[in-house]
Amino acid sequence: MKKTEKTLTEEELNLLNSKVGLKALFRNKKVNINKVLTETRYEAELKSLQTELIKLQNWVIKNNKKIVILFEGRDAAGKGGAIRRITEYLNPRHIKIVALDVPTNDERNQWFFQRYVKQLPKPGEMVLFDRSWYNRAVVEPVNGFCTDNEYKVFMSQVNDFEKMLIQSDTYLLKFYFSITKEEQASRFSEIKRNPLKHWKITAVDEKAQELWDDYTQYKDAMFKTTNTPEVPWVIINANHKISARLEAISRFLAAIPYK
Repeated sequence: MKKTEKTLTEEELNLLNSKVGLKALFRNKKVNINKVLTETRYEAELKSLQTELIKLQNWVIKNNKKIVILFEGRDAAGKGGAIRRITEYLNPRHIKIVALDVPTNDERNQWFFQRYVKQLPKPGEMVLFDRSWYNRAVVEPVNGFCTDNEYKVFMSQVNDFEKMLIQSDTYLLKFYFSITKEEQASRFSEIKRNPLKHWKITAVDEKAQELWDDYTQYKDAMFKTTNTPEVPWVIINANHKISARLEAISRFLAAIPYK
């Protein structure tokens, strides 16, 4: 019996004949039309959203606005990938990506938020935190990097700290990229198989699956305490990377009145 061939719509034909579509078609010897269409639609929507991001940045610069976005989530949740798509075409002089290393001895003896305050945006600037002060809400207590008292002090101060930021005319967004335990395991395996990505696996990552339930406990406590009306958490289903990236950019654009 002859297999029925799929009839392509005019929209699908236009996608396949686009520059991105043709590139995807000829990338592999074996062509999967559905996969090519998905990839092409993603690239087209991403480019449209990135164009809007440029408009948003122009508005930020022109009006001396300040924006802070926190990217949180479990290891391998796709935070870095989303940040790269947001910043890809933006003016690097007016945007900063912050991924702080472990604190120095001096920083350990300072007010916890002090080293983050140093990274906050100047007027006309956006700052994206690839992990943020919320390390102390989840990663640090799970892995024994802070004391119970340090954790409790943080949880008692963080909402007031964020309220002060907002009252200082700063837009603050909090994204949490949520993945399943099975998806995290799959991504860890993929990273380990790729020699170009080995640097991404840390000692903390190696224990993430074993400590999954502990992370969940502290994550739920974080949401319960810090999901405030002033600065709510935006939870993004990140099992599908490209959908998560598009949603993060869309939610970012929707939250800022740049138009």
